[in-house]
Amino acid sequence: MEQQKPHILVTEKLADAPLAWLKKVAEVTEAAPQSPAFAAAAPSALGLVVRTYTTVDDALLARLPALRVVGRAGVGVDNIDLAACARRGVVVVHTPDANTQAVVEYVLCLLCDALRPRVFLDRALDQVAWDAARSEIAAHRQMSELTLGILGVGRIGTRLAQVAAAIGFHVLLHDLREIDPSQCGGGEVVPLSRLLAESHVISIHVDGRPSNRHFLNADRLAQLRPDVLLINTSRGMVLPASDLARFLGENPLARAVLDVHDPEPIAANCPLLGLRAAFLAPHLASRSETAMENMSWVVRDVVTVAQGGSPKHPVNSAALAHG
Repeated sequence: MEQQKPHILVTEKLADAPLAWLKKVAEVTEAAPQSPAFAAAAPSALGLVVRTYTTVDDALLARLPALRVVGRAGVGVDNIDLAACARRGVVVVHTPDANTQAVVEYVLCLLCDALRPRVFLDRALDQVAWDAARSEIAAHRQMSELTLGILGVGRIGTRLAQVAAAIGFHVLLHDLREIDPSQCGGGEVVPLSRLLAESHVISIHVDGRPSNRHFLNADRLAQLRPDVLLINTSRGMVLPASDLARFLGENPLARAVLDVHDPEPIAANCPLLGLRAAFLAPHLASRSETAMENMSWVVRDVVTVAQGGSPKHPVNSAALAHG
């Protein structure tokens, strides 16, 4: 007897190929939680697929009485209440290594933009203008003369350390967990105070645990070099915008490149808007077509769990035990 197709709710856009596959093996409803289509599909949905901006909490779970599995098309699960899911016996799955390469490439691009200024020509120049154009563009220092501090050394931080060391950065590493420097291009594991004080560049790659909220607050920002370059592609809540705006105002040589924000979209009253030294991007680090497809393939685990199987990438083992 052919197994009945599970009903799966998808609240945010997925890549084309994984969505097409999902529609072959499941009944799929694409709908935002506030829509009538979601309300109509909720009673029978066995699976829920979300990305960044759908909050899965007790209130949403209460609308999904048959739910067996939540799939996060991505790595972090900050928007999913794991305890609430475990209480309901709902398995949470994700794609832990789907966007590592994309984020590391993005950080490398930001480093090049910030440290190696460039100019491109749209017309022919005479010798005087040519010489002037060349004289205006010169990197202050090479990457091999700089120290890069990596705050948070998971998959992305580890890969970034390898790349940065290969380029020539002196790499400092700090994490709550034990770090194997041999896996990080030979980077140096140091206390947080030393990383903050010595790094010319700090790239932030911490997770979304509550203790990381406002981790780089005014007191810790005060420990940084006055010419530091801060790059945050992890969580917006790590850096309080008001504290960072004050730091940038007091240190005119410092710069901050932020790909993530709290909240998103950026609020109109964000104190970083319009600051010369603050560069704000709309959460782009993982947006390569390859990474977005890799993340969307979470649908495989969602279908597996919805049909009673065991997933490859579960987040909350407590829910598996509960089931």
